[in-house]
Amino acid sequence: MKFDCDIISDLLPMYKDGICSDTSRKIVEEHLAECPSCSKVLNMMNDTAIDEEIIKEKNEVIQSQAKFFKRKSAVAGFIIALVLLVPVLICFIVDIAAGSGLSWFFIVFAAMLIPASLFVTPFMMPKYKMFTTMSAFTVSVILLLGVCCIYSRGSWFFVAASAALFGLTICFAPFIACRRPVNAYLKNRKGLAIMGAYTLTFVLMMFCIGLTAGGPGFFPVAFAVSAPIIAAAWIVFAVIRYVPLNGLIKAGICTALISILTYVSPSISNSIAVKASATGVVSYTTPTPVFMILGLSVAAVLAVIGIIIGIAKGGNKNAKA
Repeated sequence: MKFDCDIISDLLPMYKDGICSDTSRKIVEEHLAECPSCSKVLNMMNDTAIDEEIIKEKNEVIQSQAKFFKRKSAVAGFIIALVLLVPVLICFIVDIAAGSGLSWFFIVFAAMLIPASLFVTPFMMPKYKMFTTMSAFTVSVILLLGVCCIYSRGSWFFVAASAALFGLTICFAPFIACRRPVNAYLKNRKGLAIMGAYTLTFVLMMFCIGLTAGGPGFFPVAFAVSAPIIAAAWIVFAVIRYVPLNGLIKAGICTALISILTYVSPSISNSIAVKASATGVVSYTTPTPVFMILGLSVAAVLAVIGIIIGIAKGGNKNAKA
């Protein structure tokens, strides 16, 4: 044997994986033909039974621990649910004893669903905890509003529910869009989906307000006031998301757009409302240009700083190249 077994042992892993040179491969093969000990080592390296057994044991340990924590979470969720049932049972007994029906029972029951959605749902759900928790919380809030509206004999449910849905969408939509299972469907369209959810729930809220509390001229005025705001939000989103410039230049563009819109939107809204209104009379206050000029000045400063930083970074990259 030309080479020592220690040298061949160092080459065996590379030989097994097929990443050694042709010269090293020939040396190893010549040595293996004469050395039963190194051949046995190679056979042991090729034997994957031990690795498979280790992987199997690891998976069994992980599954066992997962089941253990699931049981603990289920027990914790069950205990919290029992605690939240205490006021519900008290109201049930009081309503039955007073003979006044179960009005307060249903109100308290619906109210207890709100903390239950926050504290019980995460413990009881095996996956998609955030999505399920936020969805359950939203449903429980709307259910409570519905129960209160029924027993107060009111007509405000759709206004309150749509407003609550709009507010909760503002809070929850970014988190839901970025977590499973929703993020798998949205992929790179999360921003568009969030903006779409904001717009849809806002329009639904205005529609419910118009049907419930608005007069005959509500929708033209609401459209005149809301349309510029929605358009501005979408324009700012488009600039931030799709314009290929640095952050300061984007901030300058958005500040300029908001300043201009703040100045011109009252006149635009007034014009739309006058054309759409049956009376043709809408109150209008002429805005002062001071804030627009101030906003444009800030926007110009931000844009100039952004351009300078962009040029400097470009110069540094060219210098390094």
